[in-house]
Amino acid sequence: MSVEYSVTVIVLNWNGKDLLKDCLESLEKVEYPNYNILVVDNGSSDESVSYVQTEFPHVDLLILDQNYGYAKGNNRGFEYAKKKGAEYVIFLNNDTIVEPNFIKPLLEPFKDKSVGQTAPKIYYADNREKIWYAGGKINFWSGNVFHEGIRDFDSEKYRKNKETDYATGCCFCIRSEDYSRMNGFDETFSMYGEDVDLSLRINKQSQFIYFIPESKIYHKVSASVGGAFSLGKIKRKMLANAKLMFKYAHPLQWVTQIACLPFLFVGGFIKYFKYK
Repeated sequence: MSVEYSVTVIVLNWNGKDLLKDCLESLEKVEYPNYNILVVDNGSSDESVSYVQTEFPHVDLLILDQNYGYAKGNNRGFEYAKKKGAEYVIFLNNDTIVEPNFIKPLLEPFKDKSVGQTAPKIYYADNREKIWYAGGKINFWSGNVFHEGIRDFDSEKYRKNKETDYATGCCFCIRSEDYSRMNGFDETFSMYGEDVDLSLRINKQSQFIYFIPESKIYHKVSASVGGAFSLGKIKRKMLANAKLMFKYAHPLQWVTQIACLPFLFVGGFIKYFKYK
């Protein structure tokens, strides 16, 4: 992938002042020569804006008047980046730390026009040998949506590029023209599900999603919603999954999903009490 392609890394922020330091400092060390950083502030009340303006004055800052949520906030950021000439965008959570070479491997697969999204290997920030995301799986028969490799130690089976069902919204790369064509994230989703929905729509357009393990980042998991297995997160994820399944599954799969629902519900609470 030629370095002449311009890349904008979009970091959505809401009251994440304490997270931005590590994220932006790591982004400043990125080795790809033709990129810029855009922080989209979603109506923060914790001095995030003044912090970025003071400590990272060279970083682009889009200040929104209120918290528009994940989907609409990122869509606003994309429109800003597109007007600035971004040919590729990378959506990145503010609770992440990136490796200096994380951009280039995400761009390489786009030489193939059938590639619609790429996503990096994501580790837990507090245990950098353990995986948080090594691809995504969607089971329309059970209604289960999950990360491959989650909580596993890294190993050879997670070190090969592969097609995957969806790219996590924590971090993925996409052509600007493709994101525009898809009309961005579906803003009717309310935190969770937007990323899976986008990948499913891309897949329906005969494009594929690829997991790229050479690109590596680290995630301070679910810092904005109280932890990896907060009750609020479990509720939001279950509602988002229900919406996804209603939108994409066929009627027979709805029947099997209803049968599986109690098991998924119990499984979610077991994880909450085990990992909280």
